[in-house]
Amino acid sequence: MSNEPNEYADELNESPDTEYTAPSQQENPPEEYSSEEIPPEQQPIYNSTPPAYPPPPQRRSTGNRKKKKKKKRRSRVPGILILTTFIFGVSIILSLVIIGYGKDMFGIGKSDKTHLIIIPENASTEEVASMLETDGIIKSPKFFSLFTRLRNNDKPYISGEHFIRPNMAYETIINELTTIEEEEINESVEVTFPEGITLIDAAKELEENGVCSADDFLFYFNSGGFGYDFESRLPTDQSIKFMRMEGYLFPDTYYFYLDMDPEQVCQKIYMNFNDKMTEGRLEKLDNLGISLDEMITLASVVQKEAATTGTMTLVASVFWNRLRNADVFPLLQSDPTSNYANDVVRPNMEVVDETIVNSYDTYKSPGLPPGAICNPGIEAIDAVLDDYQSNYFYFIANINTGVTLFAETLEEHYANEEKINQEYAAESDGAGEGE
Repeated sequence: MSNEPNEYADELNESPDTEYTAPSQQENPPEEYSSEEIPPEQQPIYNSTPPAYPPPPQRRSTGNRKKKKKKKRRSRVPGILILTTFIFGVSIILSLVIIGYGKDMFGIGKSDKTHLIIIPENASTEEVASMLETDGIIKSPKFFSLFTRLRNNDKPYISGEHFIRPNMAYETIINELTTIEEEEINESVEVTFPEGITLIDAAKELEENGVCSADDFLFYFNSGGFGYDFESRLPTDQSIKFMRMEGYLFPDTYYFYLDMDPEQVCQKIYMNFNDKMTEGRLEKLDNLGISLDEMITLASVVQKEAATTGTMTLVASVFWNRLRNADVFPLLQSDPTSNYANDVVRPNMEVVDETIVNSYDTYKSPGLPPGAICNPGIEAIDAVLDDYQSNYFYFIANINTGVTLFAETLEEHYANEEKINQEYAAESDGAGEGE
């Protein structure tokens, strides 16, 4: 249809009050007009309904105009999931932390092994907490210190020895470290273990002094597992040993209590030995290329062989020379090892095992015995660690005078032996004359 304006429609628009009548309703059209005389384009348009106002012009889109893009609404679901996961993860972590601190505070699920703690004079809470962490009693020294402050504990820590277990609650540990039990006063027992004592004799000494049962002591002492550093250096296979921990009872004077827990007795002795194994001694040990067990075994032989502490260095050098020249000297030939095999091992075995007995006898078995033959003192230990260089392969001592003669060759050794025998004879004659 043409877009030109319709004049008739305009007239209608200008006279809205004029009544419109459809052609079919008109009586007679004007005579002076005929539809044939009016050109088609000028003929009026007749509709059954009144014409409406023309619609507003539509804006046509052009190709140069950019279409507006509708913004896509982003989903909130991923963000909610991420936030939920984060909160859930943090909650789990916090729960585990709280549970961990709670278990540590109440000692839940922890070892019941007794630990010996020595508190120094005027120790602070931080120092005590650090000691407890080092010994594996607690896991968080800061939390222990915080608990102590919240508890408002104003009692000072009592210096000295305390026996603590990891499965103790913080409250119990603090009470143990700040309280003196009345029944322990005036019940201490002093026991001195001399150099060269055996474990069996030491156990008898403890029982005679009312400290603990000899059998219980031997069981716990040989079981070990108290967590001291030196224990990590022990051999895993000790099946051929007679006494697993022979040699590790450091000779010293100890203070115990009557009817004391045998584990606590062992703890005191283990701690003393551990303290004697200083960094300097362990460094010498590592430089020698031998194990702690081999060093203690050799020191026990030196302890029993040396007539005096002054000769221990040369005695140790003789055994070092023999061990390093095993092709020429396969046997150490130490009399104290034979004595230990026949006087200690054999009589105390429920079922005698000749393999174990003979392994301790260095006249029958090459090299070192499978374990120590006594408990050596610090002089014998240091004599082995010093590794004094000499050319001696033999020695013999006058037991009565303590004089020890050393030799490089077998001929010299025989001469020294003859000299010692003459001294014994002269002493015997002098004793006879004195009577």
